[in-house]
Amino acid sequence: MSLGNALRLPSLDLLKGFVAVGRHGSITLAARELFLTQSAVSRQILALEDALACKLFVRSHRAIAFTAEGEALFHKAEPALQRLQEAIETLLPGARPVTVTASVSVASLWLLPRLGEFQARHPEIDLRVMALNRVVDLQREAIDLAIRYCKPEDAPAGATLLFEESVGVVASPSLGLARLNSAADVEPLVLLDYEDPQRPWLRWQGWLAARGWADARPRSVVRFNQYDQVILAALGGQGVALARLPLISEQLDRGLLRPVATPEAPQPSGYAYWLLQEPAKARTAVQMAAAWIREAALQSPDLFSHLGSP
Repeated sequence: MSLGNALRLPSLDLLKGFVAVGRHGSITLAARELFLTQSAVSRQILALEDALACKLFVRSHRAIAFTAEGEALFHKAEPALQRLQEAIETLLPGARPVTVTASVSVASLWLLPRLGEFQARHPEIDLRVMALNRVVDLQREAIDLAIRYCKPEDAPAGATLLFEESVGVVASPSLGLARLNSAADVEPLVLLDYEDPQRPWLRWQGWLAARGWADARPRSVVRFNQYDQVILAALGGQGVALARLPLISEQLDRGLLRPVATPEAPQPSGYAYWLLQEPAKARTAVQMAAAWIREAALQSPDLFSHLGSP
């Protein structure tokens, strides 16, 4: 575009007012978004129509609708203004980061080990991780992305499946434990237990009973009220843990933990991890972060899939 054509562009404020009215279909709601009076927004629309020498809206007593010219302009102007806003935000000190929330265990075990890759790929995007063991309202708390853990039937509308969960036994290589064949093999071990009655599939008592080993008497049991503490203890060689897969695929891939073979392959828990994004029309930075999370999930295979019966 030549400089002469650029000089004939309408004022940015006029375009912002137009896009706000088009997005809401209401001058009143657009005025609230822009912190202007209704009459000021109406004047912006009239001034833009004068500058372009065409009508952009058809007005009635209680409604406002696009003309054909208005609809065509809106579809071009809205994404252009969004990209301009994002470009400016990246240059300003304290630009709004992309906020991701997940449970403490998901954040510490799965997300944090991968953040270096995200930062290397997208150094221009600031990421804010909120580790919370409660379900948050994304819109009310201004959160861009959430990783949720639930059954498929409980997944929020619009959520994207990242990976399903299965549970298997892991230990530090320092323990030299490769296989559990019987209840007798459990007796010399220290079991690291997740003390959460709402998730019995992650507790040793249920796991042992399901295999007919309920009478096994391990050397000791150390209990934790946070799941990431169970895995941290296993990483330190303090005992044997039940692993949530593929949350710890990074630690397994690096050889920090080792899968322990059992008579049965790891079993699915019926739960899965989902990515939730709000709002639907997110900033480009949010879309890029969401795409990276989905890609990282595809690279988190179930490393226990090859461990069947001995």
